[in-house]
Amino acid sequence: MSYNTPKEIAVEFCSFGMCKTKLPFAKFALLSFLGGAFIALGGLLSVIVAGGLPGIAENNPGLIKFIAGALFPVGLIMVSVAGADLFTSDCAAMMLPFKEKQINFNALLKVWVLSYIFNFFGTQFIAYFMTSSVDLVAHDPWRSYLHNYSMHKVDQDFYKVLLKGIGANWLVCLGTWMGFAGKDIVSKSLGIWLPVMLFVTLGYEHSIANMFFIPTAIYTGADITWADFIIKNLIPSTIGNIIGGASLVGCVYWYIYMKTETK
Repeated sequence: MSYNTPKEIAVEFCSFGMCKTKLPFAKFALLSFLGGAFIALGGLLSVIVAGGLPGIAENNPGLIKFIAGALFPVGLIMVSVAGADLFTSDCAAMMLPFKEKQINFNALLKVWVLSYIFNFFGTQFIAYFMTSSVDLVAHDPWRSYLHNYSMHKVDQDFYKVLLKGIGANWLVCLGTWMGFAGKDIVSKSLGIWLPVMLFVTLGYEHSIANMFFIPTAIYTGADITWADFIIKNLIPSTIGNIIGGASLVGCVYWYIYMKTETK
């Protein structure tokens, strides 16, 4: 076949998760830093293009959401093709070897925590040094677009952000999963692009992407505090991302394709 079947994806995905536990700390930390940076670059691209079209945004807000959604997946494509580690993908990837009893909970948690921390460092490198410090979004219309976008993210009920976090990482992990179906770069990229485009267009909440959007807004003078960001968005979106990726992709596909039925 010119693509991997879902059963074959499950086997590869399980191996993909296992390999993360065997990497030396320095290599895994660097891969995670790059993962955060690549996602931030995808976010920056979406802000530069979608934020630069204020007339369209006013008259056709749905189109602007789609434009942002169509561009953002560049980040996850870079993660998958160039090689990097992303916490939100790990939410699903680590569940398969865990459910197969190939790793214990401590190993799973170690990958999640380290990836999350170094993803944050990667996003801040892009947000502060490669965006705000060089005035990429310091002026309108980009500044207003980013500030309004980020203000909305910290102005929602906790449970709504959590539910949107579930939706976001269900789709992001589906994108990673579908990327494993492809045997060439174009096929992998398309498999990743479709679900990730969908989550961004729909307005769901991705914790690592928000590590770029909201701090960049803070660095450029938005009326948002770090406490607002962490309490009102980062915590609920992270919880939702874990639930969505681990349960709706990791556990579901392990059960369907890898669980041995006992008679």
